[in-house]
Amino acid sequence: METEAFLSKADLIVTGGKVVTLDAVDTIAEAIAIKGERILAVGRTEAIAEFVSPQTQQINAAGRLVVPGLIDGHAHMDREGLKDTLPSLAGCRSINEICERIRHLTEETPPGDWIVTMPVGEPPFYQNVPELLSEGRFPDRHDLDRVAPDHPVYIRAIWGHWRNTLPLVSIANTRALERAGITSATQSPSANIHIEANSPGGQLTGRFFESLYKPLVEKTLMACIPRFTLEQRITGLQRSMQVYNSYGTTSVFEGHGVAGEVLAAYQDLRATGPLPVRANLMFSPAWPNVDAAAVKDLLLDWGRWLAGRGLGDEYLRMAGLYTEADYSEENRLRALCGPYTGWAGFNFDAALPEAVMVEMMIEAARAGIRVGSFDANILDLYEKVDAKVPIGEQRWIVEHVGVFDADQVRRLRDLGVVLQAYTYKWIYQDGEALRRRLGPDGEETVVPMRDLIDAGVHVSLATDNVPPTLFVPISQVVGRRTEGGDRPIGAGQAISRMEALAAASREGAWLSFEETEKGTLEVGKFADLAILSEDLLTVEEENISAITSDVTITGGKVVHQV
Repeated sequence: METEAFLSKADLIVTGGKVVTLDAVDTIAEAIAIKGERILAVGRTEAIAEFVSPQTQQINAAGRLVVPGLIDGHAHMDREGLKDTLPSLAGCRSINEICERIRHLTEETPPGDWIVTMPVGEPPFYQNVPELLSEGRFPDRHDLDRVAPDHPVYIRAIWGHWRNTLPLVSIANTRALERAGITSATQSPSANIHIEANSPGGQLTGRFFESLYKPLVEKTLMACIPRFTLEQRITGLQRSMQVYNSYGTTSVFEGHGVAGEVLAAYQDLRATGPLPVRANLMFSPAWPNVDAAAVKDLLLDWGRWLAGRGLGDEYLRMAGLYTEADYSEENRLRALCGPYTGWAGFNFDAALPEAVMVEMMIEAARAGIRVGSFDANILDLYEKVDAKVPIGEQRWIVEHVGVFDADQVRRLRDLGVVLQAYTYKWIYQDGEALRRRLGPDGEETVVPMRDLIDAGVHVSLATDNVPPTLFVPISQVVGRRTEGGDRPIGAGQAISRMEALAAASREGAWLSFEETEKGTLEVGKFADLAILSEDLLTVEEENISAITSDVTITGGKVVHQV
């Protein structure tokens, strides 16, 4: 009997809290007991006391809100830690300050070695450039030459979706241009890249301007710059997990797919033990060609490990694949650097011509391989597949939810697809432009959360790493506030805070076929939870996005604590 009693004791208990379980009736409890990786009991503080032994670790939530660990439905988590890999120019308010920052870098860098920095501006969004510099312009190669005549220097462009405005700008000094073989006679590889010169055929300024959101210069003209190494990706991923844990995130889903170099970093970390952030990854294929027969043959080989739940365990799993029909010249140029993917972390040659993409998806459906995509006409394409092979039980994914009218909501429901809502772009960044384009009635179709939930469509909130906290999209689906707007957009589509929390946790578990394992705080499920800095259910609406986690627990282990 003593042994049985000991086995029923908790390894960890959290007491004195406001525990939002997100169970079927949204029970709010006071305490939770954890044994190993699982939840042992949930209830009143007095009832949980019976599970305490002298060895039990105890955390007093002191009235704070305790929620299920958040699940980011489209995270690009690996990208976050890479931002610390390169020297930052944050805080620089003049070209002279940028040059002084680079001069310091020359002192610790051997002559002839590359100096590559983060972009001009303030992270995470790099807005108001170059206006934030006192000179009102970007530095040029002569500015950089003045402090680094013996080093090739390159100031990278932003990943365009951080700011969501164009152009992207990067700058190379004379040594860097020479190393890259760029002269005044060099032709731009794309109509979307402008190699700036003082006059046509004149002296180069060293500045490159891109009218693309995903940088192309560093994959073509400046492809010689140092690349992220596996070691840097591993270290960056560790840092990324710390950041996501600090916002209460305990799981991510990488719907856009990951390339082999990102998977390798995950595998290295998983080999050392349980991950503080569980990861469900879709595969980003690098198709060797776009011949339909070759694509289908290759897919059938992959079906052995991408089908169903794929390969892995409760901390790291790879299943399904991402695809798109953006078979553009720019993507083909980016793919020339493969298997290196840069900031992206996914392969640019995952894209296929639309007809081939449909044939591939039909074979994927037959093999039980789940597909994710966000092409503008993806509903039409999924319906073509569904007419051949029903996909309703496979939970195919529509990513970056944007604008859906009532008929499209019905079609989404009938297909049984799962959605990933990227609210930072569609509600916040593009909200006012969409309001003008769609008119008063049409604005109710922008990320129509109320209609989607009422129709029974599963919607998982996502950050897209812009920024890496799920409390930003939670605030956006609750308040519907836009950048620069004075009123909510599509106010009728606002959802409650409890519904938003469910979309940031319970729905993420549905996304990865793990609704019986996580996403709610119920007995037997994984002990993934967070104690929040503010009460999400009562804090002023404008303060929701600033919420962080005071304590984050993954698999019964404290992985973050302030």
